[in-house]
Amino acid sequence: MKRIFVILLLVGAMFTSVRAQKISAAKVPVEVKDAFAKLYPGVKANWEMEKQDYEAAFTLNGKATSVVYTAKGVLLETETAIKPNELPAVILAKLNGSKIAEAAKIIKADGSIRYEAEVKGKDLLFDLNGNSVKL
Repeated sequence: MKRIFVILLLVGAMFTSVRAQKISAAKVPVEVKDAFAKLYPGVKANWEMEKQDYEAAFTLNGKATSVVYTAKGVLLETETAIKPNELPAVILAKLNGSKIAEAAKIIKADGSIRYEAEVKGKDLLFDLNGNSVKL
């Protein structure tokens, strides 16, 4: 039983490390840190690598927030945690009463807005009209 638990723990750790990897601020390119400091002066962030991009996670106005930048410091998106009942009504209707563990509002660099809802351990992404969007 212990062996199975250890194997599951290792597999889970590998899956998590593939998705995002924590890094120290010292390893974040200057362009990225400068772009972040310009938008959020004085804010401390925890950094992660998300594929080839850099994600800064922090709290802003009491809400969990993250921003994703390219290695050149170009902002790709801003994600802010919201309460599940703050999702647009059209999305809540599509979820048809499903239990929502977490929700977020995502603003892409082009200004487009997406909403994310975690349902049954899966992240679901929607546009403003409630249409499903691929992750």
